[in-house]
Amino acid sequence: MPVLNKHYRRYDFESDLEKALNRVDFFRIFHTLALRYGFEHFGILQLANEHETSHLAGRLVLHDLPAGLAETYDKRHRLNDSAIFKSFYKSTIPTVWRSDDPPENGTVGSSDFLDQIGFDMALAIPVHSIAGTRYVVLFLGDGEDIGRSAHYEICYEANCAFDYFYRKVLANKAGMGLTPRETEILRWISYGKTASEIALIVSVSEHTVNSHTATILKKLDVVNRTQMVAKAIREQIIQ
Repeated sequence: MPVLNKHYRRYDFESDLEKALNRVDFFRIFHTLALRYGFEHFGILQLANEHETSHLAGRLVLHDLPAGLAETYDKRHRLNDSAIFKSFYKSTIPTVWRSDDPPENGTVGSSDFLDQIGFDMALAIPVHSIAGTRYVVLFLGDGEDIGRSAHYEICYEANCAFDYFYRKVLANKAGMGLTPRETEILRWISYGKTASEIALIVSVSEHTVNSHTATILKKLDVVNRTQMVAKAIREQIIQ
């Protein structure tokens, strides 16, 4: 992984980010970041379409929440209905939420989600990958409100940490190990093209297309083309 130009980036845990290789390393970095600014837990949510049903447990790509907390929340509540979730599609400004925040314009306040999940305060920091996929770094706790300076610092550091986390961990998962040619063939399959049609388009034999298709099925761990396309879209390998 190439090191980014340090002229543009400076942060206290730069060496930790450069040494981080896997989920365990980034778990430690985000957990430490949460504690440093008075929070108790963190969670990184991957956002989908606003109107697509989202379960908290299913959207968490990394977190240190108590075991079973997200699953228990999903049994009782809908993440889509929460004010915090809806805010992710209205603004990309990092926002502090408190359980005692008053409702605005006749709508529910932030207490719906915070009361349901059992925390007094949350800091939501929208971030995105180099591929444009949207995520939110969420810090949760029961401490006092965060000051302006600390707010600026944690937002910047969370963005830096997520950038490394995406490039070193999530980007590798997103491709599921497919080669550029396999991804190209997968995309044509998603358009409904047959093996013979794809062979003409990419200038290879039909046998080669079928061979690539068999490899894609194995890498994605699915049994047919329909499941293959559905999983590729769900994992954002193709759009």
